[in-house]
Amino acid sequence: MNGTNSLTSSSSFINSSETSDIRTAFNMKVENINRATSSKDNTRDSSEDLLDLKGKVESRLLSMWNNVKFGWTVKLKTTFSKESPVWLLGRCYHRKLSPSGSLESSTEIGTEATAHETVEQIYGEGIEGFKSDFVSRIWMTYRREFPTMAGSTYTSDCGWGCMLRSGQMLLAQALICHFLGRSWRWLPDRPIQNAREFQEDCIHRMIIKWFGDKSSVNSPLSIHQMVSLGETLGKKAGDWYGPASVAHCLKAVMAAASKENYEFDNLEIYVAQESTVYLEDVNSLCRLPNIGWKSLILLVPVKLGTDKLNPIYGPCLTSLLTLDFCIGIIGGRPKHSLYFVGYQDDRLIHLDPHYCQEMVDVWQPNFSLQSFHCRSPRKMPISKMDPSCCIGFYLPTQHDFETFVNVIRTFLVPQGMSSTNEYPMFTIQHGSRKKHMDPPQIRYSIYESELNWTTAAVQDSDTDLESEEFVLV
Repeated sequence: MNGTNSLTSSSSFINSSETSDIRTAFNMKVENINRATSSKDNTRDSSEDLLDLKGKVESRLLSMWNNVKFGWTVKLKTTFSKESPVWLLGRCYHRKLSPSGSLESSTEIGTEATAHETVEQIYGEGIEGFKSDFVSRIWMTYRREFPTMAGSTYTSDCGWGCMLRSGQMLLAQALICHFLGRSWRWLPDRPIQNAREFQEDCIHRMIIKWFGDKSSVNSPLSIHQMVSLGETLGKKAGDWYGPASVAHCLKAVMAAASKENYEFDNLEIYVAQESTVYLEDVNSLCRLPNIGWKSLILLVPVKLGTDKLNPIYGPCLTSLLTLDFCIGIIGGRPKHSLYFVGYQDDRLIHLDPHYCQEMVDVWQPNFSLQSFHCRSPRKMPISKMDPSCCIGFYLPTQHDFETFVNVIRTFLVPQGMSSTNEYPMFTIQHGSRKKHMDPPQIRYSIYESELNWTTAAVQDSDTDLESEEFVLV
C-alpha cells in the first residue's frame, strides 16, 4: 500500500472514532467542572482552583483534538524518491552516489564508492545527510500551559499561533546560521566530546532560550513578546497572523531584543515593502561608521497569485531553496501555516507547527531539547501552497549582500517570460523607498495580502502527512 492510501484509511479511522471520543470527553469534563464552579457551597479559593483546573482540562483536550486533527496521533509514511535529489536550504542530498545518474551505476548509502572519490561533492551526503540536516533545524510548535499572556486568558497558542511559530522557526534558522554556521549539526545520540562541541551545545541552548514561552527579558523572542508587540500592528492574543504581519513582528521583536541583549548588536532585519528591496535603505540599515557591516536577515513578503498560487512561480520558489543564503519560506495552505525548508520534485518539505506540546522550562539546567527538533519531515504539493508567503535570506557580510543582489534577479523571473524581467516575484531597486513614493501607513503593507489568514479553518484536510520513518521508493 502506498503512503497516500495508508493515509486515507488511517485518517478515516481517526475521524470516525477518536475524534468522537475526544469531543465526548471534552463536553463531559467541562460540564462537570462548570457545575462544580457554580455550586454555592464552594469557597472562593476552591472556586479559583476549579476554574484553574477547568482551564487546564480545556487546554489539554484542545491539544488532544488538535493533534488528532493534524495527524500527529498515528504513524503515517512519507516517501523520498531514489531517483531525485532532495534539497534542503541550499544543500543537495541524493540516494544515489554516482555522477552518471544511471540505476546500474548507483551505490547504496553506507557502501564505499571507491571508483568515484569525488562523488559526494556532487551529490552531497546521501539521504543520511538529509536526515541529520533536517533534524538539526529548530522546530517551534504550539505549546500549552505556559504563563498567561498579558491582557488575555490564553495559556496556549493552540489553534491560532501557527504563523507566529513558523516565523520563530525562520528566525531561529537565521540565528543558527549567525552563531553556529549552516554546517552545524545537532547530534543527540552522541555525547559531547570536546570543548568546541560543548560551546556549540551552549549556543544551541541559548538560541532556544531566547524563544522560551514566557514574558521575560531572558526570552526576548518569545511568543508572548511577539503578541505584545503585535498590538502595535492591530493584533492581539488569539488573532491569526499572515506572513507579512509576522515579518514586521519579527523585525519589531528583534529591534526590542537588541536593546537588552548585546548578542544582537550586529544583526538587523529588513522587511521589503510592496515586494521591493531598496538598496539604499539596506545600506543605511547595515553600514557601520567604522566601515563595518551588520549581518542582515532579509524578509520579503510576496503574493504570487490571487486565490491560488500561480503555477509559473513554482520553479522560482524551489530554485530559491537551492541557495545557500535562503533560510526558508513561511506560508502554507490557506489558514494553515507551514515553514518550508526544501523540496523534492514538485513537493515542498516543511516543518509543521500544528503539534501541541507541553511548555518546556528552558531556564532549568540541561532542559530537554527533544521537543525542539522534529524527526518527521512532511511534504506538500507546491500546487496547494497559498499565494501569500514570506521568503527569508541570511546575508552575513556586505560581500554576501552584493553577491545576492547580483545573482538573485535570475531566480525571480518565471520561465518563459521575456528578457525585460516581466512579473518577477519581487524586485530590487536602487535608491530609497522614500524617494520612490510617499510611504503609506504600515497597516497597508501588512494587511494587503492577509485575507486568507484571518479566519480559523473549520475543516482542514491534511492529505500529505507523514510519520517519523524515512521511506525511499
